[in-house]
Amino acid sequence: MYHDYYQLKESPFNVTADPEFFFSSKSHTEAVANLIYGIEQRKGIIAITGEIGTGKTTLCRKILKLSTKRIKYALILNPNCSELQLMQMIIHDLGIKARNSNKFGLIQALNDYLIAESCEGNNVVVVIDEAQNLTIKQLEQVRLLSNLETEKEKLLQIILVGQPELYDKLQLPALRQLRQRVAVHFHLYPLQKEDVRHYIRHRISRAAQTPGEAGIVEFTDQAIESIYLYSKGSPRTINILCDRALLAGFVAETFSIDESIIENCAKEILYCEHH
Repeated sequence: MYHDYYQLKESPFNVTADPEFFFSSKSHTEAVANLIYGIEQRKGIIAITGEIGTGKTTLCRKILKLSTKRIKYALILNPNCSELQLMQMIIHDLGIKARNSNKFGLIQALNDYLIAESCEGNNVVVVIDEAQNLTIKQLEQVRLLSNLETEKEKLLQIILVGQPELYDKLQLPALRQLRQRVAVHFHLYPLQKEDVRHYIRHRISRAAQTPGEAGIVEFTDQAIESIYLYSKGSPRTINILCDRALLAGFVAETFSIDESIIENCAKEILYCEHH
């Protein structure tokens, strides 16, 4: 609705995990570096945790975009399934044809595939999002998959991405062996106060009709303060608040988003959340 008014080609504050809008805060940049290190060094199991709305799924998709032809990925977004179904999803996403659909047949097909890819000089990565929802049996299945290796290196890199509950779950005595296999663990933090302005400008410039320009809408210093106060640095909350603010600015026929607009939008959002 407000795209033409603000000279935008698309909505800059969608809550979908679009890697084109990935913002390199200090924490997010370190997360990317940790993931690339874990993948390239074939560390086996990597864990990325973070609170709701900190951009974990966007980070996953960013890593997939950074991939080269030497890396094959499988992305599992909803692991709310059985151990067998999890294996089937991994097999399907990697494009593997298995002769037998039972667990043994799937693991054999995956192992053959991994050996073939390794011989070609390729690396294979499985990314499991919302990994805090994995059951103990599923996580044990993940550990068994991490056993697939040659004498020199891991054949499969597994990235577990989830809320802080994932870290808590990994501390369970039943998962001690899996916990010992996690070679890299990084916790993704919300944006810091000084990041918020840059984050907003970054997303607007990505969505501008003229690529790289910040558009003709401006958020005042007081508006930025309010956004940080209400969002606590959560990118998802910032997106929801800024999207509502641009709509309010359009209705008010202004190119300046001030503190009062943010305050009103925050009240509307909080009201909707509680009703």
